[in-house]
Amino acid sequence: MSGVRRIIAGVSGSAGGLPALRYAADLAYAHGGVLFPVHAWLPSALELAGHHYPAALLAEWEEAAWQRLWATLDTAFGGCQPGLRVQPAIALGNPGRILVHAAGQPGDLLVVGAGRRGAARCRGHGTVSRYCLAHASCPVIAVPPPALPRSAAIWPDASRAETAAGHGQDRP
Repeated sequence: MSGVRRIIAGVSGSAGGLPALRYAADLAYAHGGVLFPVHAWLPSALELAGHHYPAALLAEWEEAAWQRLWATLDTAFGGCQPGLRVQPAIALGNPGRILVHAAGQPGDLLVVGAGRRGAARCRGHGTVSRYCLAHASCPVIAVPPPALPRSAAIWPDASRAETAAGHGQDRP
């Protein structure tokens, strides 16, 4: 990945996107490049349907988008990072298209979260990463979400459950 100057990172505000944002920052450090965290957004259909003049609310929606972007950057990095050059941006539009358009210069690298795994993928999640991988004119890195730890509260120890069931006791 020599010649990387700009690292464009899709920022959704989700916890699953934080590893991708942190990875993009590490790449910016390593290559002496600039990190461009981009939060692309669309008003929800409910927001559009409930107002006769949605353009009047554009400033409010933009402010909310900036707040989501700043909150995500603060969560990811805990404030400004010395030596990291960051140029955040928000854009109104389809996130996949916005990111592909933003990462269209020579020396660009696009980093996106890979989306959810399993059944959630079948419900349409992860389409931004798939769109970027299919349409970008620059290298794209899709960072998978972290694996969820198996909690004892959610996944009881099978041997305890079998023992309790064998003695006529309820599972703890």
